[in-house]
Amino acid sequence: MKAAGQPGRWLVLAVFVLSTAVNYLDRQALATLAPVLRAEFHLSNTDYGLILTAFSLTYAAAAPFAGLLIDSIGLNRAISLAVAVWSSASIVTGFTRGLAGLTACRAVLGLAEAAGIPAAGKAIHQYLRPGERALGNALNQAGVSLGMVLAPPLATWIAVRYGWRHAFWVTGVIGLLWIPLWNRTAARRAPLPAGAPPIPSTSGAGILRHPRLWAFVAANALSMTGYSLWTNWTTAYLVDVHRLTLVQAAWYAWIPPLFATLGGFAGGGFSHRAMRRGMEAVAARTRACAWSAAAALLTALIPWLPGPAFASAGISLSIFSVAAFSVNMYTMPLDTFGGARAAFAVSMLVASYGAIQALVSPAFGAIIDARGYTPVCLLVAGLPLVAFGVLKWTESANS
Repeated sequence: MKAAGQPGRWLVLAVFVLSTAVNYLDRQALATLAPVLRAEFHLSNTDYGLILTAFSLTYAAAAPFAGLLIDSIGLNRAISLAVAVWSSASIVTGFTRGLAGLTACRAVLGLAEAAGIPAAGKAIHQYLRPGERALGNALNQAGVSLGMVLAPPLATWIAVRYGWRHAFWVTGVIGLLWIPLWNRTAARRAPLPAGAPPIPSTSGAGILRHPRLWAFVAANALSMTGYSLWTNWTTAYLVDVHRLTLVQAAWYAWIPPLFATLGGFAGGGFSHRAMRRGMEAVAARTRACAWSAAAALLTALIPWLPGPAFASAGISLSIFSVAAFSVNMYTMPLDTFGGARAAFAVSMLVASYGAIQALVSPAFGAIIDARGYTPVCLLVAGLPLVAFGVLKWTESANS
């Protein structure tokens, strides 16, 4: 029995997930305002890709250390520090004067935001039971989507009325306000007792020696290329291909993140039902990934869809399938390695996402400048299926 007035586990997690929403609100403000900044600072798509790479490199490099820090000093202190730093980086972005300043601010943002998803993994493990964890990641995906849904209308509204710099100042202040809210909520609810992991490990080095972790890392990098594409290039796609204004694009850009939320709950619900029927956790999540990868193949059709409404629908289906894959992908390390190293295990997947985004962002920009979006869509359509193959191969090798 919980004490009177003590918040429920899902409510505590919901408050935590607001930090994920703030994370992606800060992150997506740049993607939303990219056409404005490209025009003001005379940036090419390749320049924009390099700015994304600056974020991604620090994001990838910092993630394992962020995971170790969270596991060492505790969830509450670590996430409070991370949110304070990334919110400050967002505020400083509003004072930049060119490519160098933007690049530096995005690098600091990536450094701090690397803690966000590992901290969410730690919170999910602390407050939810094993069968609930993919649904917990689906709730976290809803936080991601909330930030992505709010960014286009909020950043555009602020930019049109007050200038683009104010958009970064406002999103940064929102993050700073979250910190006392979370610490007050967390103080009122104790985590669940930690169970023993299926694969015992007492250190980060112990996890690093296990081949299944590296399969998770590789599969995540492959599957998340489509996610990187649509979280960073949707507004630019609508403006460049369908000749929309920034305001017109904002009317469509919020729809794909909404479908990412639906995809997260669909993927989490699929594996949850399979586990209730007796399937082992990782096997249930791998089966959900198979269906998600099959749906992602439809991404190849997006360049041939007429008009912004159909294009938005195609992008929505693409990110729906990637999100369904992702919530199961990010839950597998929790199932496999347990709570003591939950943040570090998830941080390795975060690092793989940052690394692949650092690699593909300038490549996407160069390909788009030279040949448009068709080759990029064809590429990302098939990579989740390759990722599923990696998971199945590892499952067979370890059985």
